[in-house]
Amino acid sequence: MKTFSILLFVLTISFAKAQSNFGKQIDDKKALAATALPAKMADKSELQAKVIGTVESVCQVKGCWMKVNLDNGETMRVMFKDYGFFVPKDITGKTVVFEGEAKKTTVPVEHLKHYAQDAGESKEEIAKITEPKEELTFIADGVIVK
Repeated sequence: MKTFSILLFVLTISFAKAQSNFGKQIDDKKALAATALPAKMADKSELQAKVIGTVESVCQVKGCWMKVNLDNGETMRVMFKDYGFFVPKDITGKTVVFEGEAKKTTVPVEHLKHYAQDAGESKEEIAKITEPKEELTFIADGVIVK
């Protein structure tokens, strides 16, 4: 019985760990704080990085993007490489580690409206989106939800 209990414990821990990884298997070692990423980018338009941060919101349609808090009160949209994986829709407030490429981009109005719709914004709020927005975005190969 003791052996069975130990085996059950190990399997439970292994399953829990496996469930927290999405996309490419990564680890959380040497991750840069999301709050430090804008300064680290400086004048670069792209940067390969491993980042740790707090989830501000998640696409409520299927978990196809998440927003992570930055240092300046802004958020960074994290999308997933080749639309190849999604994250749970209930991870707002959780700590995540993600690895991939940060990019400075201009997000077109149509994409901003689509993201607002995915986030559950009202039609009135979506209608207020009339200008493209300069943003720091991230294409993640893998994500760990802590």
